[in-house]
Amino acid sequence: MARKKASESSAVDDLVSILDLERLEQNLFRGRGPKAGWQRVYGGQVLGQALVAAVRTVPEERVAHSAHAYFLLPGDPAEPIIYDVERIRDGGSFTTRRVKGIQHGRAMFAMSVSFHKHEEGFDHHAPMPEAPAPEDLPNEQDLKERMLDKLPENMRRYWERERPIEIRPVDVSRYFARDKREPRQLIWMRATKPLPDSFPLHQCVLAYASDFTLLDTALIAHGKLMFDKDLQLASLDHSMWFHRPFRADEWLLYAQDSPSAFGARGFCRGSVFTRDGLLVASTTQEGLMRRQPTGFVVS
Repeated sequence: MARKKASESSAVDDLVSILDLERLEQNLFRGRGPKAGWQRVYGGQVLGQALVAAVRTVPEERVAHSAHAYFLLPGDPAEPIIYDVERIRDGGSFTTRRVKGIQHGRAMFAMSVSFHKHEEGFDHHAPMPEAPAPEDLPNEQDLKERMLDKLPENMRRYWERERPIEIRPVDVSRYFARDKREPRQLIWMRATKPLPDSFPLHQCVLAYASDFTLLDTALIAHGKLMFDKDLQLASLDHSMWFHRPFRADEWLLYAQDSPSAFGARGFCRGSVFTRDGLLVASTTQEGLMRRQPTGFVVS
């Protein structure tokens, strides 16, 4: 299916704009949120913006290869986030930055990012799992037509909202069934329109997208969905490793699994492959998975 027309893809333009931080000082940046009415700041937004802030303090020839983040407090979507970058180290081959996200005078997010100057070296990677091509799967419009009238109101609002990342799950049956399954899922994803030729931007867009479904993987083992009203879910930490070049506006297969859930926390892993089978990034995340009575309000 052809890409959406530019006029129909304003969500991508909004995402690129959101990632274009305002520089306040040499190591200080301000990031705004999307206009959509979220109850709290989406974790992927903070990951992407913090990575942008770090990138803007590093020479262009050095590329981020790993990022390790902690979500300390829920973000306020009505207020901008201030990103304070600390220049930890500038070495011969590696550069290290620490980024602190601040709202209402308090740190709500912290991330360390390491950059590496390109070097030739050994090369191997894990194989991509077997999966149907994205063109053989229902697109989002097809999914909406099949699913919307069968979903609860909060899920329907989520799917109706225009999003900058198109997602095509290999298996959508779990959204209609409550049986407990092996906690694994395969999802094709890409930006809904072409992005500028800037690899750091593609890294930041992937960071944004990587938080969408990762914690949701742990719920598969328990027959639950992230929209269930008797659950309190929140990302606690998130790590990424960038292995090889890629484009976030081309199809990427996000293979996810959850080896453990215990003590109201779920642990999930992800591997990101290009459609020709190259492993380009890896992710891990631990998140809060707390049972709560229906109608409970989190303060």
